[in-house]
This record gives sequence, structure tokens and C-alpha cells, in this order.
Amino acid sequence: MSKLSKKSLIASTIIGALTFSVSNFAAADALTDLQKAEAQIFKASSKSQSKIDNIYEQTQELLAEYRNTVDEADVLKGYNDHVQLMVDDQRANIKSLEDQIGGIDKTKQGVVPLMYKMIDTLEKFVELDVPMNIEARKERIAGLRNVMTDSDVSVSEQYRLVLEAYEIEATYGTIFAAYQAELDLGDRMVTADFLHMGRVSFVAQSLDMKNAWVWNNEKRSWEALGDEYLKPITDAIRMARNQLPKDLTKLPVFAAGAK
Repeated sequence: MSKLSKKSLIASTIIGALTFSVSNFAAADALTDLQKAEAQIFKASSKSQSKIDNIYEQTQELLAEYRNTVDEADVLKGYNDHVQLMVDDQRANIKSLEDQIGGIDKTKQGVVPLMYKMIDTLEKFVELDVPMNIEARKERIAGLRNVMTDSDVSVSEQYRLVLEAYEIEATYGTIFAAYQAELDLGDRMVTADFLHMGRVSFVAQSLDMKNAWVWNNEKRSWEALGDEYLKPITDAIRMARNQLPKDLTKLPVFAAGAK
């Protein structure tokens, strides 16, 4: 080989070595760039994953809100259905009340005349009945007639008072009671103690306990009693006033149809 050739070979070798070194440097730079690119990609991927996680969480929250909204809507619908049923029932009740109100005038037209007849009947009954507490009973009937002409008293209250008067009259048939009042003997007035055992026996006794009378409802008059009734009537009056314990006693009684 010529010298030139050797020099050329040496030069080629040096150039090749330099070229190899340059290649190594280029490869190192490329690796660095690749690592940087991977780092950037990883960082970008991490950010993307974070965004995805946030979006997922937001999606779950929205889904939960949606489900709650659907549940609330179902509950609200059920409540609305319940309220509607109540409204329908109230409307039906209002309609029924309107119908009843519309018939009040017709009811009054029938009830008012009936009450007047009831008062007339009650007055007639008191006139024919045993006259215990007669003044109070007559005053009660007079009060009913005044109530019937009072525009401030409702028809229902008027009817209640009439029925109450009938109930009071009914109790006279079961009461054992004594009271003091004036006794009309026709020719004179005497203050006396009155005693009635229901409507079975109605007697009176003077305050000095020396005279006694029994009411004869057939004759509508008082009849004098014998002395044998004075003590029993005195005891019976005391029993009625709770001054003596209740016990058997003898009272005059008119049998049905007796003269």
C-alpha cells in the first residue's frame, strides 16, 4: 500500500471515529428528547385522567341528583294524588251542604207549624195534668210562645227548647219532691207544703201540720184528708227533703176511674 493510501486510511478512520462519536451524541439527544416527550405525554395523560376523574365524579353527582329528583317527583305525585282525592271529597261535601241548605226553607215550612202544634198540645196536657209546680210549667209554655216570635232565635234553637219542655214534663212522672206554695181552696188561700210522688199521688199539708188535702184529678179539686194521713204526709215531706231516710209510708192514691 502506498503512503497516500495509508494516510487516507488513517484519515478515514479518524473521520469514521468522529462520525461514530457524532452519531452517539445524536442518539443521546434523541433519547433525551424521547424521554422529555414521554414525560410530557405522561404529564398530559395524568392531566387528562384527572379531568376524566372530575368529569366522572360530576357525572355521578348529577346522576344522584337526577335520581333524587325522580324520587321527589314520585313522592310529589303521590301527595298530589292524595290532595286531589281530598279536594274531590270536599267538593262532594260542599255539594251536599249546598243541597241541604237549599232544602232548609222547605224544612222550616214543615217544622215551624209543627212546633206551634207541639206547644198547643203541651199547654193542653198541662191544663189536664196533675197541677204540681203548675205556675212554673205555665211560665215555661209562655216562654216558648215568646221564643217562637223572637227573630234572634234560630229555628233549631226554638225546636230544641220545645223538645226540652217535653222532656221536663216527662220527668214529673218519676220525681218524688216537695215544695212550698200557695194552696187555692176556692174560698181561701193557704200557704202549704206540697208533695208529689210522680203523678200517682199529689198532696198538700198546712204549715202547722194540722190539715192535709189530696188532689182529685177527676174533679179537678182538692179534697180534705182525715187525721190518719197527717203523720205519714209529714214524714213523706221530710223524706223528699232528705230530712229523713227513705222508707215506706202511706199516701192517698186515687185509683183509675175512681169517683
